[in-house]
Amino acid sequence: MRFKEAVRRRDSLARAIGQPGEIVRGSLLHRTIRHKQGCQTCARGEGHPVWVLSINYPGGRNKQISIRAEQKEQVERWLVNYHQVKDRLEAICELNHALLRPEAGK
Repeated sequence: MRFKEAVRRRDSLARAIGQPGEIVRGSLLHRTIRHKQGCQTCARGEGHPVWVLSINYPGGRNKQISIRAEQKEQVERWLVNYHQVKDRLEAICELNHALLRPEAGK
């Protein structure tokens, strides 16, 4: 790939990222919570279904945020946006790797 073509593609990807304000990293999980005592629903074995956003951090730390049912679609959109931004950043990095090679030629 020629130098100018790599720079053009890189700049195009960078413009496509724009202002990534609506992104979130993590995994959306569907869980069932069961109370130990005092809940008839849980005593019957049904439990309470909940949505949880699980985020992993370096060092094995994990954070979980309970999501209301009406927030589920928004969180799913933000997760898709995050993956799109991440994919574009990876593509930019690959193009920059190509630009650093001596054979890229100007």
